Amino acid sequence: MWKPRAPICSVALGLLLVGCGSESPTGSYPYHPPADFSRAEEFARDGGHTFRFPLDDVADDPTPISCAFCSWGGPEGRREYHAAEDHPGPPGTPVYAMADGEVSFSGTAGGYGWLVIVDHPTPNLYSLYGHLSPSRWRRGKGPVGKGDLLAYLGDSHENGGSRENPLRPHLHFGVRAGQRTDYPGKGEWRWQAGWIRLRPTEIGWLRPSDIINAQHVPEGGFRSPEGGLLEIWGHELALVSVYLIGGACVLVFAIRRKKPRLLLLASGVTLVAGWLFRNRGLQLAWVVLAVGAVLAMAWLCGRARSRSNESRKQPQAAERI
Repeated sequence: MWKPRAPICSVALGLLLVGCGSESPTGSYPYHPPADFSRAEEFARDGGHTFRFPLDDVADDPTPISCAFCSWGGPEGRREYHAAEDHPGPPGTPVYAMADGEVSFSGTAGGYGWLVIVDHPTPNLYSLYGHLSPSRWRRGKGPVGKGDLLAYLGDSHENGGSRENPLRPHLHFGVRAGQRTDYPGKGEWRWQAGWIRLRPTEIGWLRPSDIINAQHVPEGGFRSPEGGLLEIWGHELALVSVYLIGGACVLVFAIRRKKPRLLLLASGVTLVAGWLFRNRGLQLAWVVLAVGAVLAMAWLCGRARSRSNESRKQPQAAERI
């Protein structure tokens, strides 16, 4: 008798492996001359400018950038591109919004400590501020103006580091074409990327200091990079497909074998996974939550039917007595 378990497992494994390649980028990385911060105070002070640098006194800092945009390196021995500019500073340094916009994300994000993202609809950009302090005041979601306080730089043990592996206090400052929701939460195109294998300028990341110094956005805003559906969303689609296929298999198996507890267990696991994916920024997390909800409804329907059958059997048993 043919057993479908092996093919199903193979398909699930293949989906999990989509987008997990380890190829290194090819070609030479672009050279960017040192950033010019000479007008930083003017941009922050003069209300006539659209953009400002997110830190005060950056023009007087002898080392305003500790890791430049498009640097070629990467943490833990990986060879990748840096998709932002890193600005060193002492813990507690205030961080300000570079322009008017809407805070679309404010929360913890793995190695970023506290992360804030501001969408700027008019120029069609979003700015990203990482390695902030979760223990100090920080702004939540909502409208924000240029120069408004967002948060403070975090201590070395809370900014994405730990007491065992402290991280040098600094601001991870990124700017990208489009809005945060234009991009997935996982994969090389993810909206919160720090180090990526793809060249940042080819997938929408922009050099923050260039944007601020130019004080100019082309008419219509920066165009978001054009990429195929699978190229941008392949990682999330693969992850969601695993839950769709797995949920369907569990549903069919549990109904045929009359194992309602399996439905309850699967729905709980799926709902927890969907909630975690949502908190980590996956745009398609709602699909996983929907799968969990369907499994939970199937379990509830099965339980209701079972109780109904039991209630019918009781009068019949009484009549026989």
